[in-house]
Amino acid sequence: METALTRLVGIRYPIVQTGMGWVAGPRLVSAAANAGALGILASATMTLDQLRAAVREVRSRTDAPFGVNLRADAGDAGDRVSVIIDGGVRVASFALAPSRELIGELKEAGVVVMPSIGARRHAEKVAAWGADAVIVQGAEGGGHTGEVATTVLLPQVVDAVRIPVVAAGGFFDGRGLVAALAYGAAGVAMGTRFLLTSDSTVPDAVKARYLAATVRDVTVTRAVDGLPHRMLRTELVDSLERSGRTRALVRAVRRAAGFRRLSGLGWRQMVRDGLALKHGKELSWSQVLLAANTPMLLKSAMVDGRTDLGVMAAGQVAGVIEDLPSCAELVERMIAEAGEIIGALPGAGASMRG
Repeated sequence: METALTRLVGIRYPIVQTGMGWVAGPRLVSAAANAGALGILASATMTLDQLRAAVREVRSRTDAPFGVNLRADAGDAGDRVSVIIDGGVRVASFALAPSRELIGELKEAGVVVMPSIGARRHAEKVAAWGADAVIVQGAEGGGHTGEVATTVLLPQVVDAVRIPVVAAGGFFDGRGLVAALAYGAAGVAMGTRFLLTSDSTVPDAVKARYLAATVRDVTVTRAVDGLPHRMLRTELVDSLERSGRTRALVRAVRRAAGFRRLSGLGWRQMVRDGLALKHGKELSWSQVLLAANTPMLLKSAMVDGRTDLGVMAAGQVAGVIEDLPSCAELVERMIAEAGEIIGALPGAGASMRG
């Protein structure tokens, strides 16, 4: 299945495994890459040394192209870009729009720049700055998300830019892939669906919690960090929503201090990152502090398996996923299903080129 995305990146299939903090490590990324998809490492929860080691490990596990996701507003973003370039990483993915200078540095080194965006104007901006492709996440997607559904946002962006557009938010099977291609996308990006594979290192008890969820168990809350955050509804989420500001801040300080020790970041750099997060958003300083708390809440569930102490970012598709295939089985199943659907369309030819 060849599309503008597969030609740009050099992958077999137009499927992207997104960079999920504490989830998208070397094992999952290399498995996705070996399956013919684009695997993306999540670096925001790694130190620089951990990122270097993770890049080396992925390269030892696969010869296929892969990417690294990073926060464009992080204080050490320039150092992480250097790791990407030195490590021969094919794709740089950004959770927020990177600066024109970062895009230029990466492109000069031959790295494909593919930011994630949640609005048409953001896609237009990064395209004008030289981005090679964009991942468009609609409201159905997990983690921090917007209010516009993928089916509305995607065609807006496809019409607005002349670079490959990858659709994210609400995709989990071959039907969704065909739908995205019909909208004009060059492929789909999936987080929750790859989290729920046998190659994911997320603890089994946490995966079971996801598999048991219905679509009504996936909610959007601002209680975690002051920003709209799509996740599974749990007793902890209910408790955070009921907590007063003082109690929430005490929790945030404790966990932010834990993240500082774990990540190796100093308080000064965490404050700089908080300032970058606050920029352009109507966040109080208490919400900025809560945002520093988020990585530890995610780690509690995704690494430690404590569903009672952590949060579980989730796309709405968590409510319809029922199995744990390997990455290879998932990708093969999606491509086979997409081929059958395309082949059954009236007037469809044998080619699956997009």
